[in-house]
Amino acid sequence: MNSNWLLHYPVWDIDFFGGGFLIALIATLHVYVAHFAVGGGLFLVLTEMKGYRENSQPILDYTKKHSKFFMLLTMVFGSVTGVGIWFTISLLNPSVTSELIHTFVFAWATEWVFFAGEIITLFVYFYMFGKMEKKQHLTVGWLYFVFAWLSLFFINGIVAFMLTPGKWLATQNFWDGFFNPSFLPSLCFRTCMAFMLAGIFGFITSIRLKEKAFRETMIRYCMWWLLIPFFFLFEAAYWYATSLPEPQMTMIFSRSPEILPFLKTFVWVFPFIFIIGVIMAVRMSVNVKKVLAFVLLLVGFVYMGSFEWIREAGRRPYLIYGHTYSNSVLAKDADRISQTGILKSARWVKNRKITDINELEAGGEIFRLLCISCHSVGGPVNDILPLTEKFSVFGMDAMLNGMGKINDYMPPFMGNVRERKALAAYIVNGLHKKKDEESPSFSPVPLPVDIPSFDPETDKYVLLAWSSKGIFSVSDTDQYFSLNPPGNEIYVQLVRRGETPERVTEDVEISYRVEQGFETPSDHVDFWKYSKSLMGKEIPQDTGIYGKKTSGTLGYDEEREAYVAKGIPLLPYKHDGTFNPYPLMTIEARDARSGDLLTSTKMVAPVSTEIGCKNCHGGKTDDPAGISSEASQDILAVHDRINRTNLAEMAEKGKPKQCAECHSGKKNLNLSAAIHGFHANYLTDRYGDACMACHPGGEGSFTKWFRGIHNELELDCTNCHGKLEDHALSLLVAEKQARKKGTKRLMKHLRPRAVETVEEILPRKPWINEPDCLNCHADFNAPDTDETEFNQWTNAEDQLYRLRTDDAGMMCAACHGSPHAVYPATNIFGNDRDNIPPLQHQKNPYPVGANKNCKVCHTIDMAEEVHHPNSLNMFRNVR
Repeated sequence: MNSNWLLHYPVWDIDFFGGGFLIALIATLHVYVAHFAVGGGLFLVLTEMKGYRENSQPILDYTKKHSKFFMLLTMVFGSVTGVGIWFTISLLNPSVTSELIHTFVFAWATEWVFFAGEIITLFVYFYMFGKMEKKQHLTVGWLYFVFAWLSLFFINGIVAFMLTPGKWLATQNFWDGFFNPSFLPSLCFRTCMAFMLAGIFGFITSIRLKEKAFRETMIRYCMWWLLIPFFFLFEAAYWYATSLPEPQMTMIFSRSPEILPFLKTFVWVFPFIFIIGVIMAVRMSVNVKKVLAFVLLLVGFVYMGSFEWIREAGRRPYLIYGHTYSNSVLAKDADRISQTGILKSARWVKNRKITDINELEAGGEIFRLLCISCHSVGGPVNDILPLTEKFSVFGMDAMLNGMGKINDYMPPFMGNVRERKALAAYIVNGLHKKKDEESPSFSPVPLPVDIPSFDPETDKYVLLAWSSKGIFSVSDTDQYFSLNPPGNEIYVQLVRRGETPERVTEDVEISYRVEQGFETPSDHVDFWKYSKSLMGKEIPQDTGIYGKKTSGTLGYDEEREAYVAKGIPLLPYKHDGTFNPYPLMTIEARDARSGDLLTSTKMVAPVSTEIGCKNCHGGKTDDPAGISSEASQDILAVHDRINRTNLAEMAEKGKPKQCAECHSGKKNLNLSAAIHGFHANYLTDRYGDACMACHPGGEGSFTKWFRGIHNELELDCTNCHGKLEDHALSLLVAEKQARKKGTKRLMKHLRPRAVETVEEILPRKPWINEPDCLNCHADFNAPDTDETEFNQWTNAEDQLYRLRTDDAGMMCAACHGSPHAVYPATNIFGNDRDNIPPLQHQKNPYPVGANKNCKVCHTIDMAEEVHHPNSLNMFRNVR
């Protein structure tokens, strides 16, 4: 066989049913009957002995009739379903079937010898019942039971091996694989289950007895077969669970959300079996007992089925844990396939190279190679359609990118980036028949700005105002959760002009008011309706979390010698529903005693509800921004499924939560580390587009989160913050040092891109340790390169650009503008909106005082660089 092929076998394409359904249906039925074949064998011989011991012909007659039922069910039906399992697995997973045969060939041969012994002894037992000498007939019965249990012994070793191969992965030794870590507890559990099933099936034949007294006697006899093993089964189940290696135990009890319903079923059905078994011994109508007997038979099937599902799912994402993935790819070949490409590694495919023309066809082949073994298309089990309905092509590509990382119960995507995109396109455009994402219909119209007047000859004051953030993001999902409540923050510094200007810090009142149309944000979001649940207290309507409204006065920050208003409740919606993420604020400075107006200015107070959740969580809104109800519900559902929380249930009860309520403090990851760490696993090996997926700023977005001069120079988020993996790892390393839970899981598959190893990454805290302007602008000079030196963070909060002051005590942002929107900033709603203070005071959009405009404040030309080095040079990037 050609060694170049890493995937040798063709795929059995059964879209509707999928491999999972056929395996679940055939295997569960067979396993249920096969366990009865073991316990029922002992039931037969002990019941026959009971008949002889009590000299009871009715018991012997019952045993003979039961043996016929037993033979037809276990030998005929059991054999057919057993062959069905072999047929199914050899078509669905030929490589694993081959591995099991080659590894355990002598174990299989031995089991088949015992199975042949079962057939022969059972036939002899039934057909010679009453025709052989008593002792010989009982010997045949005992031989059948021994053969049946030994068959279970050998099958158990192979089945347990698939879940816990143990040392075999390293040694490839038969005995290491067979006597694996879960072999003994699994054997004990299955043996107890087999004896219980003997009692359950005994009820089925006992209730058909006509003589009432004898019927009740046999029902009570069967009850003990059910109840005695029941107590040992509990101990065996606990032993089984605790014997599992940590990865499998974690997968079953905390990792896989799909296991949880079956785990609950397994736990709750357990006492239900006991209760019905006891009720069967109570005297009541035979018709009621018939119903109970068949209910118990069904419950037993459910119990066995839930156990088998848990065991199967517990080895995810593998068929043989650590050796072969569920799509039949060998674990050792996964990296080679990712480098070579899945299509070039598979022997039975038509397309080796993907083009724009064959993309969907090639994506379909990849789907059959990697997905169809577990997923159906419109079928009853693991239907791929509802699971992927929410995704756009981008979102599906991201999901495939992160597959096997956070949700490690699925295999990682095996293939190159082009193949991943082809598979995403096939699922979204091929299976769901979705059209390519349409361009947004909303088209911003530049809005006029009335620049306030300023006369450099007569005006005595300069009023500089700015937002502390280049954009304030508000999640308009308050019915479900709050990522960020409404709350802009603005700073103002008032300068009295002169040869030696001075900051005005007393006897002045600074006020603000939002432009007309934005005064009642409560018309557009439900934050105030749910404020008690979100914030822990009732917040008055149209009031921010710090008591500010859309108009009011600023307080004084003594540390920064500036005026500030925090938590201003702004939204990007006007009364008429118009979307505008750049509302204007009018700022006025008045004499605190006389009330006389000293000066005024305007500033943009950027705020947006445009967040990229819809890219992966689905849902659409009529507005150009906002998070839809569908996306909000999906976010909570994903969080609940992965973390086993109940946020969706709480939201349905009208008790939504603020994300920071849990993601702060000493227990959980801080919010920034959690969000970036999680999503970095789905957006690896990208550049600025990874940032823009969540923080809109690229083509087609209406809120430009990054719109300052650096954007004009074609820099992006990664030039300062690093690639997403590095950005996330720097946050997670700090949380790991703080012993926060969850860091290992999020960091496991992230590889740094700026440095060689994770150990080289310096930890940082969000909003405190951030990139420093002087990392690039050393000594305030022009950068030597567009690339930044990763791992250089500000040491404290007051070193952040938005809070830093220069040598003269002016805040940097007062002259240079808001973070991410430094002067001159461009804005699709009108370039003047972000540049009002410099346009007002010096008739150009450049930093205040740039291009030797010192007279804005100083009234004379300056020869000394008072504020910082190079402040008297001409602005480099005049446009």
